[in-house]
Amino acid sequence: MEVFQYEFMRNALLAALLVNIACGIVGTYVVIKKIVFISGGISHAAFGGIGLGYFLGLNPIIIAIPFSIASALSIGIISKKTKIKEDTAIGIVWALGMALGILFINLTPGYAPDLFSYLFGNILTVPVSDLYIMLALDLFIIIIASVFHREFSSISFDEEYSAVIGIPVRALYFVLLCLVALSVVILIRIVGVILVIALLTIPASICRQFTYNIKKLVVASIITGVVVTISGLILSYFLNISSGAAIIILMSAVFLLSFFIRSILYRYKKLRSRKVN
Repeated sequence: MEVFQYEFMRNALLAALLVNIACGIVGTYVVIKKIVFISGGISHAAFGGIGLGYFLGLNPIIIAIPFSIASALSIGIISKKTKIKEDTAIGIVWALGMALGILFINLTPGYAPDLFSYLFGNILTVPVSDLYIMLALDLFIIIIASVFHREFSSISFDEEYSAVIGIPVRALYFVLLCLVALSVVILIRIVGVILVIALLTIPASICRQFTYNIKKLVVASIITGVVVTISGLILSYFLNISSGAAIIILMSAVFLLSFFIRSILYRYKKLRSRKVN
């Protein structure tokens, strides 16, 4: 526990908690609705907002918020209102966002500080100002997810049936994409643009092997994400390695372990049912 006597470690601990609240909520719908690669496209497109922030001399995280939302809506509009397929729309926005980010950084005079942390993440360098931004975005995500919980659950499991019973599927789909965009912004300082897709999807994927109840899945995803993120943070501190990489590698290892545990439990139940019959 002595590692948390340092302010940067306490900030990192708070960041781990805040980021996994967003991931647990939004990541659940991302995994169920199978829009993992959309979140990857939004995260890479958000790099354009990071570059624009450097160019304007403003906080890159603040500028990344509207940029990420615009990218998410662009993917949704292109895929829903044109004949262009969804994966093509993701590829276009993905590449354009990265290209704009590189362009803005090249146009910015001098050296771009902390650029590497935005790409690959560094939870140990999260400032207090970013914690307030994360808290505000978390509160907004919690409110929206609470208000539209039933609708999000419905369109995630069966979009066609939801449309038949009168749920505004397209509008809610765009709202969900905006929540993904906000989650991406929260994640950028923790694991970076490159690794966002993992932290957004792995905790929910781990917990989905043991429950299909949405509320339980959200809570379990948050708890799993917090525990593994803090464990990866401590591991990276003592081994002096990249915090973002350590968190994702540990989370992937937990996913593999959960897969084997689920397989063993399934075989045990199947064997037990045979003995009963």
